[in-house]
This record gives sequence, structure tokens and C-alpha cells, in this order.
Amino acid sequence: MGILIGLDKVGHEWPGKKVLADISIGIQEGDRIGIVGQNGDGKSTLLACIAKALEPDSGSVIWRNNISVGFIGQSDTLDDGATVKQVVLGDRAEFEWASDGRIRSILAELLGDIPLDALVSTLSGGERRRCDLARVLIGTWDVLLLDEPTNHLDMHAISWLAAHLASRWPEGEGALLVVTHDRWFLDEVCQQMWEVHHRAIDPFEGGYSAYIQQRVERDRSAAISEERRQNTLRKELNWLAHGAQARTSKPKFRIEAARALLAEEPPLRNGVELKRLAVSRLGKQVIELKNVGLSFGDTAVLKNIDWIVGPGERISILGTNGAGKTSLLRIMTGLLPPTTGSVKIGRSVRFGWLSQQLDDLQEKGGWRVLDLLARYKQHLIVEGKPTSPSKLLERLGFDASDMTTRIFELSGGQKRRLALLCVLIEEPNVLVLDEPGNDLDTDMLAELESLLDTWPGTLLLVTHDRYLAERVADDQYALIDGSLRHVPDGIDGYLRLLDERMGKRTSPSDPAARTAREKSASSNAERREHKKRLDAIERRLEKVRHEPERIEAELHALDPTDYAALLAKQAELDGARALIDELESEWLILIDMIQ
Repeated sequence: MGILIGLDKVGHEWPGKKVLADISIGIQEGDRIGIVGQNGDGKSTLLACIAKALEPDSGSVIWRNNISVGFIGQSDTLDDGATVKQVVLGDRAEFEWASDGRIRSILAELLGDIPLDALVSTLSGGERRRCDLARVLIGTWDVLLLDEPTNHLDMHAISWLAAHLASRWPEGEGALLVVTHDRWFLDEVCQQMWEVHHRAIDPFEGGYSAYIQQRVERDRSAAISEERRQNTLRKELNWLAHGAQARTSKPKFRIEAARALLAEEPPLRNGVELKRLAVSRLGKQVIELKNVGLSFGDTAVLKNIDWIVGPGERISILGTNGAGKTSLLRIMTGLLPPTTGSVKIGRSVRFGWLSQQLDDLQEKGGWRVLDLLARYKQHLIVEGKPTSPSKLLERLGFDASDMTTRIFELSGGQKRRLALLCVLIEEPNVLVLDEPGNDLDTDMLAELESLLDTWPGTLLLVTHDRYLAERVADDQYALIDGSLRHVPDGIDGYLRLLDERMGKRTSPSDPAARTAREKSASSNAERREHKKRLDAIERRLEKVRHEPERIEAELHALDPTDYAALLAKQAELDGARALIDELESEWLILIDMIQ
């Protein structure tokens, strides 16, 4: 493998802040690098310097002869007077791109709802972003440099993009550098991580999960005194070891090593205790929807939704862009009347809303942060301990100098953290978060998750950040074609449902789509067989679900010096647990097949 791009003593300074100093590092063929760091530490500056879109103040960036580099920054340079087709496909002849399956796939996923003859000036910010991403992806590049490529993409598009990038080049060829706060995406796509901090780069082997583990080990061995920062990382690692990431078929780091690190670490949250506290604060009724529908003109957005949300439930609502997630939240909180049906909200419910647009801060742009905090109570309980709004704001990345800053001068991430603080200070018992992770770096996302772990109320979350959704919510519900359905096997199951839905909508003349439909469709007879098998599994689960407890009791009663008996009983216990896991996995598959 050869070096494609080299950085030699690169440095750069923005007015009042030096972000890079004496950076010397190389990008080799086969590299798949994720770039992380706190907001303002120089990630985008580094990527722009590598792309030669920005000339560094010192040092040099050397490209190998004849390589091609594709770059997408945080803002686009698309021509407002051009059509989508012109800016994305350039002067390619129609027969050329229409016959290329790779290009068709990119256009279908990213621009399926955008007419190719539409003028760029008529597009929304999200649509412009997808056009710019499509423009870069259809090119053939030796190196791809992507700055926040998942912005404005829903979960299905993010999953597609991860698969596209993972298979874009043969192993050992090409190079990818990506700046993103999407931690699931980093784990799926990247094999190395660069942490940009204090004007330097720390490289790590492995994806985001491995990076988190190595950071914890590095901090422990160096006995760094940043106790709050280390605790946040340990909680995040706890989730990785015990949560959805640990169950993946392709773990990105050593689970056993992680468990050893966390031997004394308590669970992320005590679900039973939190539900008990939630009931005491909320009562039994929170939100009940009966036959709720919502239409705009002739367009039905929501259809016949029946849903009861109880105290202490932690729910993420999934759906593609435009599926109606925010509208559903507004109906559930009484801000938007449904077209049909009824909504009941418990008498003791107090909503805390964090909207995408940060509505409550918009009209206070001229206020200083201190002026805003002065309007609220000065003592609150967080994670069982008393604290003040200013101390909590420090946890969220503010320092003393930020307190006198005008709100309109804050960065997007700072505004979002401040808005979240204002919501939490009001002590709501139903927290509604609409894309809370926007503009937050990975450290701040981890801090947000840590705060939410011990929050004892009902949580309703809308986010395209898969990692965040799996991390803080216990149940997932999906809006698909206006209908709401519980997704018991989580986001993987939701993405399968979307793929099946898209397969059904593919043209019947497409032989590949027809074959896929024929393979996935179940006849009524097959559905009856699946139902019979499901019933049998449920009966068997009922019989064996207490077996591990029984065998464990027998194991503890054995003579501790009888090693043969201990080994045999342990093997019996492992077998019982494996059987339950197998039955539960088959139950989930069958549920999906008969729905």
C-alpha cells in the first residue's frame, strides 16, 4: 500500500484560535478514517486542507501524482440557476448514466423525490445537501473526503450510504476520510479514527467503539484528572458492552476486554426504579391516541393511529423524512389538533419540548447566557445530586467566558445545549426531543445520553442518529405510510420493513424486483404455518423461561470442590440460556414475517 496524500507540518489559525499545529501524517491506500473531536477543534479545517479547498497557514499537503480527490464540505457551491441534472450529472450523456447501475442506485436513494429538471434555487437546504452528496458519489475518485455526509439523511439513507462506502473500493484500494457525529455510521464504515484536539491528531485503530475503549484505557493509564470526562466515556463504553452494539454479529472491539474494564460499573439506568419514579410524578395516564388521523388537503399524513403511552416509557419514533414524525409529536402534546380521532393527555403531564428550530431561543438572540439562566430556578437535582444551572451548563461544554456571550453569537451546538438545559430546568415529566443531536459532537452526545439515563419520566425521541436512538430509548415505533407500528427487533427490523416496502413499490417489469418479491411474499398457507410455529415457540418459551434460574440454584448448591459436577451443571446452564436465545430470535423473525 502506498501513500496517497501526505501532510507535512501543517498548521492553521482562525481569528483568535489556532486549530492545527505541526500536523504530519499520511493517508494510505485502503485507509477508512473517521475524524472526531469537539466542535471548533479543527475537524472541518483539517479536511478542507487535505482537499486543497483551504490553504494552510504553514506546512504543505502533497497529493500523489495523478490521483483524483472528491470532497464535500459543510456548505455547497451549487449553481442556483442550474438544474439538478446539470449540477449532479454534468455533461454525462443520458445513455451513459442511465445504463450505469451504480449511478442509478445513487440517484434513486438520494434524489428519488427530487425532479432532475428542478432548479437548484427552488430546493430546500436538505435537498441541496443530497444533490451535492450525489454529485460527489457518482464520481470515480481515489480519495473521498466527506464532511458530515449524513446531515439531512434519514436512517434508511444513512444505512444505504454506509453500505455504499463500505463496498465502494476493493480492499486495500482507495481512501475515505469522513467527519461525522453519527457514531453508528463511524463503526460501520471506518477502520481507523483520528481524534483532533489541542491542535494535534491522535490516531486510533478500529472504528468508533474501539476508539472509545482505547480512550478509556489511555486515560486510565495516564491517570488523567478529568474525572467528569472519564465517567462519561465509561458510561458510553458500558452501553457498548451491554447494549445493542455488543450484540452485533461483527463486534468492532473486544467485548470481553470491555466487560473486564466495567466489572465494577453499575448499570446505565435502573429501569424499574425510573418507572416507579415516573408513576409517582405522572400518574397512570400519560397520552392516549384513539383513531388519530391527520390530513393536509387530500394528503393523508397519519392514519387511524391507536396508541397508549405510559409513565416511564422511553420511546424513539422512526420514519423517513416527511413521514410525519414531528406532526405526530405535536398532536401527542396538544399543539396540533388531529383531523380525525381524539387525544387524551393526563392531568399531571408537564411537557418539555426541544424542537428542531429551537423556537424558544430565537426571540432571545440579544440576551446574554447569564440573563437567560437568571430567569430559572437556581437549584435542581441531576442524577440524584443537587446542582445549579451554571454547573450543568459546564457539563454541557460551556466555560466561564461563554456566560456573558449573546445568544445569537453562540454556535449551533451551543444553542442546542442551552435550549436543552432550559427544558430540563423546568423539570417536565414528559420530555419530547426532536432531533436533539443536531450540531453536537460525539463527546457532547455522550454527555446528553448520560443526562437522559437517569431522567425519571416519559421520553419521546425523534432522531436519525441510530446510535442515540438505541442508546436512550427502550422501544422503537415506526411511521410507515401513515400507520404506526411497534418494531420489537429495533432499528434493524425497521430497515427491513422499509426495504420490503420499497420492493413492493418497484416496477413490476423489473425482473430483479419481481424475483425479490416472489422470495419475500408469503402465501396465506405459509402465514398460517408461521403462526402455528409462533404459537409453538411461545408455549415452549413459557416452559423453559425459568430453567436458567432453576439450574443456577442447583449450581450454587453443589459441592464447590466437585469440579466435574460443577462443569456439567455449568454446561447445562449455558445450554438452557442458548436455547432461550435461539427461541427468542426465531420468535422475532416469525413476528416480522406474519405482520
